[in-house]
Amino acid sequence: MANMASSLIEHKRINTTVAKAKALKKFVEPLITKAKSDTTHNRRVVFSALRNKYAVSELFRDVAEKVADRQGGYTRIIKVGSRMGDNASMALIELVDFNDVYVSDKPAKKRSRRRGGAKKTEEAPVAEVEAATEEVVEETPVKEAEQTTAATEEASAPDATDSTEDQKEDSSEDNKAD
Repeated sequence: MANMASSLIEHKRINTTVAKAKALKKFVEPLITKAKSDTTHNRRVVFSALRNKYAVSELFRDVAEKVADRQGGYTRIIKVGSRMGDNASMALIELVDFNDVYVSDKPAKKRSRRRGGAKKTEEAPVAEVEAATEEVVEETPVKEAEQTTAATEEASAPDATDSTEDQKEDSSEDNKAD
């Protein structure tokens, strides 16, 4: 357990079986709680459990700093499927505050509400809008431009068939009138 806990502290996440991950969570979370108060006694207690001075120093220096405001739940277990050889269920155990995907240091954006905001009285002229769309088409890569032109040709194709059908109907009506 001490080696896995040292690896977890040094690498911030490790892959192991679900049973070992649950046991590691029970082993390492009290150590992280002790690391929040940096005293000689707590360092010695943690060192007696880990037996790795590099892991202890990183735990007290980096990890304790990040989890100082957290009350508990310092680790997260994510089940990732089963191992190929023996079909053992595998899990990823990681320190919660060191995952960049879930943790964001940005403050939450305040949502503003529109309360009777000013309405637009004038609309942009059509020529300016068409010029803006032409600029966008020029900036797109070649593949996207080809897809865009193909899509516009397909969209315009039914219009052309509709007009030819209309012409056929007009000509058939003229023939009936004669």
